[in-house]
Amino acid sequence: MVTGAAGFIGSRLALHLAQTGHIVHACDWADDSGCTPLDADPNSTASRLRAARMAAVRQAPGVHWQKLDVANSNELLDWMGRVRPERVIHLAAQAGVRHSMQAPQDFVASNLVGFANVLWACHRHQVARLLYASSSSVYGMRSEAPFEEADRTDRPQSFYAATKQANEAMAFSFHAQYGLQSLGMRFFTVYGPWGRPDMAPYLFAQAIRRQQPVTLFAGGELMRDFTYVDDTVAAVIALARQEARWQGAAVVNVGHQRPIRVIDFVQVLSDLLQTSPLIEHAPMQTADVALTCASESRLLSWVDVWPDTPLQEGLGQFVRWLEGWDPLGNRQA
Repeated sequence: MVTGAAGFIGSRLALHLAQTGHIVHACDWADDSGCTPLDADPNSTASRLRAARMAAVRQAPGVHWQKLDVANSNELLDWMGRVRPERVIHLAAQAGVRHSMQAPQDFVASNLVGFANVLWACHRHQVARLLYASSSSVYGMRSEAPFEEADRTDRPQSFYAATKQANEAMAFSFHAQYGLQSLGMRFFTVYGPWGRPDMAPYLFAQAIRRQQPVTLFAGGELMRDFTYVDDTVAAVIALARQEARWQGAAVVNVGHQRPIRVIDFVQVLSDLLQTSPLIEHAPMQTADVALTCASESRLLSWVDVWPDTPLQEGLGQFVRWLEGWDPLGNRQA
């Protein structure tokens, strides 16, 4: 069972699972036009992307689709009772550090209430293993690298990070109370084709293509551990297998321990687009962090090996997709 299957990672994951012979029960709260209660404009880039991702997933053999909001406990319990999944991969959530600065209440229903409902439904229906999306943002402001799972995570810099930190604590409590096996996957800046339009790769690329300014915070010196989406999906699938060596209420980084300065990321992107960027500088934003850098030691100890797509190759795939998705670059982001 995959929740958030109209999302960036969720759609890619559901498609890959279906293509490799799994029966996938997928859900999302978006309607057929890609609209959600928080984005009711079918012409927005986010809605159009959701609709296209969802259409691809629903057409895949082996996928059973359900429109469902995980914040509705009764609907979730009923659906999971009918499906009886062996594994639940819970990716439905409201994402975005900067969005949580502007509208923290948007994160309560999906990230807190919804996650509590997923935990309860997994317990009630005796799900063997729950895997769920956490985030590198739980590490907060750090200068020591790489980030290790045993590091303290009690100083979130954004409300979004606080909800993910809360998810990890909630999952731990369900293991302590009920024995629920769960794994929080701390994703590190996932990018690639069909990516979210509010994230830096999409925003930067569209600005460069339209010869609009690219705003770089803190002189472009912020460092991010970018992870290609297919690498991420491969890690999730490996971690979901029965033989994956984790147990209890665990957490794991999903990142390659290879941070890059944002200004260098923009240069690689502009080289691929064959267009020089117009750079504007701005001070570092509240709730942002200077560095993300994943230790991948724990992940490798559990799954042995996982793909490592070079940035040039991953961004090349992203650029080719974007130029096909928006050939003239003339829509508003």
